[in-house]
Amino acid sequence: MEIKVDEEAGINSARHRIKEEKVPLLEEDRVIIQSRDFPAIERNTWIQKAISQTFQTTAHLANLLPTGTVLAYQILSPIFTNAGNCSLASRFMTALLVSICGFSCFILSFTDSYKDLNGNVCYGLATTNGLWIIDGSASLPQERSKGYGLRFIDFAHAFMSFLVFGAVVMFDQNAVKCFFPQPSDEVAQILTALPVAIGVFCSMLFATFPTTRHGIGFPLTAK
Repeated sequence: MEIKVDEEAGINSARHRIKEEKVPLLEEDRVIIQSRDFPAIERNTWIQKAISQTFQTTAHLANLLPTGTVLAYQILSPIFTNAGNCSLASRFMTALLVSICGFSCFILSFTDSYKDLNGNVCYGLATTNGLWIIDGSASLPQERSKGYGLRFIDFAHAFMSFLVFGAVVMFDQNAVKCFFPQPSDEVAQILTALPVAIGVFCSMLFATFPTTRHGIGFPLTAK
């Protein structure tokens, strides 16, 4: 019986020593794994720098339009316009659809999000006093909330989003046929050139002054 007790004590002490030895090793291994998974990036050539800048610009342009609004419009447009064969009622419903989606693109540019302590994404609307939480009763500290406050650049982004959505509508042949069933040569030329000009102009401005917000309908990042 005494031998069994000594053996159990020896086993327990050995397990205790193993645990003590594993803890620092696990932390070191974690650091090594993180260093191996996320190595430092060096961009020495101009080609690598150009590619990196292009990818960053593309990521900024992805925030130009709320994807959900554009997707909803593209799904509903053939139905509301009757595939371009509009009646008076269809033209009215199409105009209402364009107005609602355009307003959605404008107002969603003022939304933002953050992650709480539990990792849940919370959405809010930017105001002059900070971020007003939409989907909860929580409130940010005043100093933290000011970082999400309304800025002049938000109005510029909202106006550009509205313009780009207008360009999307002008590219939609169902909507064009609904509002301009028999366009003149001048109108047809404007409908062809204006969306391209809007896209290039807004893309340049948006790439130069990118948004830092990740609101409703925009790609989310861990903030």
